[in-house]
Amino acid sequence: MATQSVSPALLRLPTVCALVGLSKSQIYRLIRAGEFPAAIPLGANSVAWPAERVNAWVSEKINAAQG
Repeated sequence: MATQSVSPALLRLPTVCALVGLSKSQIYRLIRAGEFPAAIPLGANSVAWPAERVNAWVSEKINAAQG
């Protein structure tokens, strides 16, 4: 049985907003406050978020809410 590696995924802002349930403005406020993962530049005018960092942030929020 072969193991399959999962390649890292990059998420664009609309997908990040949908996954975390926050607006664009709120996401950028949290980034400035150091409370949300920063985007990485893809080119001159585009950025994306590593899916693993966004998913880790969501998991952290869920764990914090559970006590």
